[in-house]
Amino acid sequence: NVGLGQVRYPTAGNAFSEDEAQPFYVNAPFGLVLSHNGNLTNAAELKAELFTTDHRHINTDSDSEVLLNVLAHELEKTTRGLPLAAADVFAAVRGVHKRIKGSYAVVALIAGHGLLAFRDPFGIRPLCMGHGTNEGGKTVMVASESVALEGTGYAFDRDIGPGEAVFVDMDGNVHAQQCAENASLHPCIFEFVYLARPDSVLDGISVYQARLNLGETLAKRVVSTVPPNEIDVIIPIPESSRPSATQLAHLLGIPYREGFVKNRYVGRTFIMPGQGVRKKSVRQKLNVIASEFKGRNVLLVDDSIVRGTTSREIVQMARDAGAKKVYLASAAPPVRFPNVYGIDMPTPDELVAHDRTVDEIRQVIGCDALIYQDVAGMKRAIGSLNPKLDGFDASCFDGMYITGDVTAETIAAMNSLRADTAEKIGEDGDVDVSRLALPNPQEA
Repeated sequence: NVGLGQVRYPTAGNAFSEDEAQPFYVNAPFGLVLSHNGNLTNAAELKAELFTTDHRHINTDSDSEVLLNVLAHELEKTTRGLPLAAADVFAAVRGVHKRIKGSYAVVALIAGHGLLAFRDPFGIRPLCMGHGTNEGGKTVMVASESVALEGTGYAFDRDIGPGEAVFVDMDGNVHAQQCAENASLHPCIFEFVYLARPDSVLDGISVYQARLNLGETLAKRVVSTVPPNEIDVIIPIPESSRPSATQLAHLLGIPYREGFVKNRYVGRTFIMPGQGVRKKSVRQKLNVIASEFKGRNVLLVDDSIVRGTTSREIVQMARDAGAKKVYLASAAPPVRFPNVYGIDMPTPDELVAHDRTVDEIRQVIGCDALIYQDVAGMKRAIGSLNPKLDGFDASCFDGMYITGDVTAETIAAMNSLRADTAEKIGEDGDVDVSRLALPNPQEA
């Protein structure tokens, strides 16, 4: 038996369309079903190419459907009607790597033949595999995070490498091969900052330890901005910031308290589709413990500040609860640039740090002092946990896009596919790419 599924986090196409819910399916060759985590940066060109050259029609705006059809075409070329062998599958994945740009961690079913998993040549999005047993013998599982394996009784084996493909045939035999030229490991650093669960281990790095390290480096930044004797209590903004906040409080010798109670029936506001929905959900999601704020100078700690929606609301909640002063520290640097690799923040206008100084951001958020992590410190804090990494994709912080094909025009084109911005573009016209000044790679 073979199966796959995906927990949906829409970053392209229509967030509410059932037609764009994964997995996607095509019936030729063999019957293919695919789930994809990431974003393709050349989806528009590929969509046209698939129609004119490969004679395949794409029915939705989802880049995952594009990826599926590229894989189907490459598989059709390599097999040519012959029985499918592992070598044919790997040849098809090599063809995918040559055509597709962007980030992609993929799990696919080939009907009657087996399970295929592969990762983009930079390993931007995570992918790992493990094993278990049942009445039929050994079983294999592939997932984005190690906790998905452990939570279902599987043992973690290893991460799938950048550019690597793994094929599990119907007899349970595992075949693996490197399918990309010049592959290098540059995982998305935002996975460690926010996206991943703290009990996950991604590419050899404990997410929990990474967040502790971020708290340690953040301590130096806090001391240089606000004297510790002016801070009465450190309070995390649930939940990803907790490890950083506890480490920060420990190093500064300041009491750590839980000041917010999270409503666990409200999802993560960051990944909700639509700014209006996100803003409304902040107060539904969190409730204050007023006694921890009243009459105190409070340092709030968040994992990151992206749109500023949550931060602004929470700072006001702290003031309403009686805080004398409200300081805010971010365990991550300012998010100044769009992410195009599968995180829902591709629009410059949505980013509170874009084209603003730290003090201007502070005024927007409404806090008494604002402290950010710096980019170099963030990379050292996390990268020190696995010296074998070639680097990180930290494009939302430094504007350096690892795939080398991203321009302001690319971002504008990808932005037009988002449900969040479709209405705004309709009202305001084309996206203004002049406002997005990307750094020169040679100056970085």
